[in-house]
Amino acid sequence: MTPEGDVALDTTDSTTPERTDGRTLRAERTRESIIDAHMALILEGDLQPTARRVAERAGVSLRTLWGHFADLEALFASAGRRTLEIQYANYRPVPVDQPLADRIDQFCRQRAHMLEVIAGASRAAQIRLPYSKQLRVNRSHHTDRLRAEIEELFAEELAGDADLLTAVLVATTWPAWMGARDDLGLTVEQATTVMHRTVTALLTGSEP
Repeated sequence: MTPEGDVALDTTDSTTPERTDGRTLRAERTRESIIDAHMALILEGDLQPTARRVAERAGVSLRTLWGHFADLEALFASAGRRTLEIQYANYRPVPVDQPLADRIDQFCRQRAHMLEVIAGASRAAQIRLPYSKQLRVNRSHHTDRLRAEIEELFAEELAGDADLLTAVLVATTWPAWMGARDDLGLTVEQATTVMHRTVTALLTGSEP
């Protein structure tokens, strides 16, 4: 018998580092599973997945989902970071010392792949973009990263021309790609050719 009867007291400290670390790891795994579920749904074509569908896909309750994300904006922030990870998973900087034609060719081919691999996420974001501050922030991050790449890769041709930089940026971002793929119904190869011709014309001032 213990002083409290036949129920032994639990003297284990529930806040030991082992238990704390275990809870933290489980929480991180749950959070990641929710982000993965959201990304999987939109990349598969579910452009406006509800919180319930995301929770079901992740195998968690709605209460658990909202315990990890205060609102949809918080989920969009995490999804935006994951989208960049997916988009840049196989990214390789184009050498700046190559001839212009080679730089344009490699840049456009890689850019087309990067746009197509996250097409589902971009289409989903486009629908909610006017109503979501976080999605606009996400889009800005993508644009800023691309702008820096263009500035470095084509520094000689741009020669500090801000308008020319903007023109190349417009030609190689999602809205232009969406117009070619979704509005005009072009194949990836055809849309890539259009991008290549546009960038070449902008940077050389003539048709390729």
